[in-house]
Amino acid sequence: MKKALILQGGWPWHKPAEVAEFTARHLLEGFEVECFDTLGILEANRLHEFDVIVPIWTQGELSPFQEQSLIKAIERGVGLACWHGVSDAFNNNHHFKLVLGGQFIAHPGDFISYEVNFTKQDPLTEGISSFTVHSEQYYMHTDPNNEVIASTIVDGDNFKWLKGNEMPVAWKRQWGKGRVFYHSIGHSTKELEIPEVLELTRRGIRWAARD
Repeated sequence: MKKALILQGGWPWHKPAEVAEFTARHLLEGFEVECFDTLGILEANRLHEFDVIVPIWTQGELSPFQEQSLIKAIERGVGLACWHGVSDAFNNNHHFKLVLGGQFIAHPGDFISYEVNFTKQDPLTEGISSFTVHSEQYYMHTDPNNEVIASTIVDGDNFKWLKGNEMPVAWKRQWGKGRVFYHSIGHSTKELEIPEVLELTRRGIRWAARD
């Protein structure tokens, strides 16, 4: 059986404990799951035991040792699968952001309705149709090496000069022997319950875990 490590914590308004419970119950069926609400597990020399790490974390900071432990585990083949606030987590840990492939910058207009389109045929998106979500439309700085699998057209709100630009919503990438998956949706469990988001997230986790 594949093993998954959930790290939940950070900014409380993203309700990490609630999202972690939802993740364990609905996104990690078939996995043996361990969940921690501190980052101490990153210092325990146990990361090699897991097939995928799922951080449900916003803001916060990794110690230099924690950051290097996490990155080395990914380089050696442990997957990383995450969404939404993780692109605004550990912002002083630049090496982690290099691994993740993106950095949250803003969500102009706060909560708006926007369309998510799949940009290429891929096993992670096959059979999933474009959909509309009412949430924060993340504006991010992203790595050109990302393999973008979903995107949106930026509304921009008062920043009219941003309107019409295409912004990645979901990507996958390789880091060493590890697989990294991220999407920017998931402000609440209600968003994760959207059928298209639920299926994409499940597939992303399993892809990262090589399941």
